[in-house]
Amino acid sequence: MGNSNACCVAPQGQRGKKKDRSDVYAPEPEVPKEESSANLQHISDREVAEDHEEDPSNHPRASTIFLMKSTAPNGKVLELTSHHRSDGLLVHHSSKKRNNHHINHESPNNLNKKFSSCSTIYIDDSTVSQPNLKNTLKCVALAIYYHIKNRDKEGICKTLDIFDEKFHPLTKDSVPDNYDSIEPEHRHIYRFIRTLFSAAQLTAECAIITLVYLERLLTYAEIDIAPCNWKRIVLGAILLASKVWDDQAVWNVDYCQILRDITVEDMNALERQFLELLQFNINVPSSVYAKYYFDLRSLADANDLIFPVEQLSKERAQRLEATSRACEEKMKEGNKPELKRTVSAENMSPRLSRVVLS
Repeated sequence: MGNSNACCVAPQGQRGKKKDRSDVYAPEPEVPKEESSANLQHISDREVAEDHEEDPSNHPRASTIFLMKSTAPNGKVLELTSHHRSDGLLVHHSSKKRNNHHINHESPNNLNKKFSSCSTIYIDDSTVSQPNLKNTLKCVALAIYYHIKNRDKEGICKTLDIFDEKFHPLTKDSVPDNYDSIEPEHRHIYRFIRTLFSAAQLTAECAIITLVYLERLLTYAEIDIAPCNWKRIVLGAILLASKVWDDQAVWNVDYCQILRDITVEDMNALERQFLELLQFNINVPSSVYAKYYFDLRSLADANDLIFPVEQLSKERAQRLEATSRACEEKMKEGNKPELKRTVSAENMSPRLSRVVLS
């Protein structure tokens, strides 16, 4: 018990200095990790460059360029003049004056509109999932028309040689000297797009994607769509949209059969440079697609485009409901064969046999 070397006696020695709390809780310096192929960021997760943060073709909340081009400084949507309208494309406003003061301030097209009520619903055959092809092509042509008409005309037109018809003509006919100053009308743009879509059998969704790619090109490449280059820009956008969106993609040689004076090498060069200018960003989110669809509808309504409506019947409502994904899942579940449930002997209820009384 009195031994000084007992284990209960603390050994004599110099006590260490008390550690500072700041040293204890100081974070360790981070060692930069080398990036390998395992932890590389996916291309779809990378941040968009600051120059393209407000690009309407990538962000659903950014306003579309064609809708801003078609809007006057006072906030009202511009309308086509009478000489730019054509029969079958846009509704003509009547020039006759009416005696009624209220009717005089109403558009003739608004007088023919059918409004829905609690008992009757009027709806057209164009939906965001299945747009009407003819009406969609009219709207896209109208959007391109406003792009060309309301472009910046003060400075020099910003374009590239691959899109200029003087360097890459679409026909063998000689290009006029004033080709870069003749602005196309709405019907000319519509007929050019309709010819390509009809011959290639493209869908209405492809037309909306074409407009998305067109505005993305103008934003990324910082060029203008003008009378000298609008045909080749639209052709490149349609070519790319048909390959990305359509299940049965159209080959470049097929477009050479539609435009017989163009070569396959020219189409390949157009597609390659179009992709490079887009920085190979061909992704179109569903929210961006829906935004472009509804903005096209707003543009069509402001310019009195014809959208024929019909009364919603029971058969048509069932057909519209069947196109929704939720209803398709319900139909799949309803078509599954029902499993027969087994009954145990304890829960079996007595059954009476039927007897025929004579």
